[in-house]
Amino acid sequence: MKKVVIIGAGPAGLTAADTLIKENKDEYKITVLEESGDVGGISKTVKYNGNRMDIGGHRFFSKDERVMQWWKDKLPVQGEPSFDDKKLGRVKQLSDGGPDPDTEDEVFLIRNRISRIYFLNKFFDYPISLKPQTFINMGLKRTLKSGFSYAGSLVHKREERSLEDLYINHFGKTLYSMFFEGYTEKLWGRHPSMIDPSWGKQRVKGISVTEVVKNALGKVLGKNSSDETSLIEEFMYPKYGPGQLWEKVADDIEKGGAELIKNAKVTGVNKENGEISGVIYEKDGEKIALDADIVLSTMPVKDLVEAMEFDVPDRIKRIAAGLPYRDFVTVGLLVDKLNLKNETDIKTLGNIVPDCWIYVQDTDVKLGRIQIFNNWSPYLVKDAENTVWIGLEYFCSEGDSFWNMTDEACIDLAISELVKMGVINSKDNVLDSHRERIKKAYPAYFDTYENMDEVVDFLNTFGNLYCIGRNGQHRYNNMDHSMATAFEAVDAIVSDNPDKSAIWNVNTEQEYHEKK
Repeated sequence: MKKVVIIGAGPAGLTAADTLIKENKDEYKITVLEESGDVGGISKTVKYNGNRMDIGGHRFFSKDERVMQWWKDKLPVQGEPSFDDKKLGRVKQLSDGGPDPDTEDEVFLIRNRISRIYFLNKFFDYPISLKPQTFINMGLKRTLKSGFSYAGSLVHKREERSLEDLYINHFGKTLYSMFFEGYTEKLWGRHPSMIDPSWGKQRVKGISVTEVVKNALGKVLGKNSSDETSLIEEFMYPKYGPGQLWEKVADDIEKGGAELIKNAKVTGVNKENGEISGVIYEKDGEKIALDADIVLSTMPVKDLVEAMEFDVPDRIKRIAAGLPYRDFVTVGLLVDKLNLKNETDIKTLGNIVPDCWIYVQDTDVKLGRIQIFNNWSPYLVKDAENTVWIGLEYFCSEGDSFWNMTDEACIDLAISELVKMGVINSKDNVLDSHRERIKKAYPAYFDTYENMDEVVDFLNTFGNLYCIGRNGQHRYNNMDHSMATAFEAVDAIVSDNPDKSAIWNVNTEQEYHEKK
């Protein structure tokens, strides 16, 4: 049997293990090493005092049919399994908008994709819509200025040397400055003019004012005319959060013969005869060597190269060591109510606003997004009828002043910002709180990233090393893209195909997973 070592039990690592077992479990002896005590990576679900937190929010939707089918094979969709048929696919709800108490536990729910932008102390649809309220919120002057600015961007296209250039080409300078500039700087800690446009090309494929107009016209005609992931209106979601799915997959791979070792940090990578011969991991203070015929790595590229216990070219070391990341903090607050009125026609339990996320463009606060867990799934909340469980999302860098705050100071800051925004009245509204810190949540596109191709070429010299997942490729992949890299890697392994371009090309092409 070939010894396969998979570093990381996130979506990519677990998908790779599960797929290898299905291909031929008798041919591979699989060991999965997970640094933490949990599975799912940033797609895990944190359990706290009877409530559950989704780290970052994970919509289960993909243009990749293989990914969609894989998800549905793991958890059935509640009701009719047709994702496209809204009438049949919606979750059964009670007359007051609550969840069906008879719903089975291991299911996907179909959820409404509703998010808004908080800007100018007002709420705008996200993506921006053409509703009258949008123009009322913007005011006549801003509306006219935005229209002329966008028209100008159609005539004069910038050379896209930065993320700022890309956004202005898509939306015009006025809309860019209103809805992208400040938020992007919060997210990355750098002005968009300093960020490589690659990130924007992956995240806003084809989205522009023209696409918004096209989508709006489609609704008038009674159909959804958008092919863009950013404009989908419904998505699947595990009843108890994304961690529910990945915990099931972890259980499946162990039943299929794989060994999953938690709290096992990979600290060394060995080479022999031009191939990766094994890894060294630490567990309970002990260093353990593990031989490998095949290695699939989801660990950060920076850490992977640093762990190589053999000669690595100095330039490759410098590039890998300089690859930047943004870290992530979620402050969970259990509140008795929100000062936000539900002015939509969508029923929700307790008649709270139906948003999954509220994007905070206002630069007067550090807060980036507000996640309303009740709306992802009411089952994430211990008492969804009488309380609202929210996640306040902050972007920072490990070791900076915000990261190093005590839990108490960070929670106090988060509460004060909600009060300042008028989302809650006072600290008295808060019933419980919890903070989660996530390292290397977002691979960033600046500093030495411009030379990333050289690192990829170096890693590809090892025929039995496959880099998959978000951090494994230092690419801001969604969950489905991370899974797709695992599928491609397994296909290459099973077919003994030495060409790894398909693995690295996931989520790089303009049309990938987008238009059929």
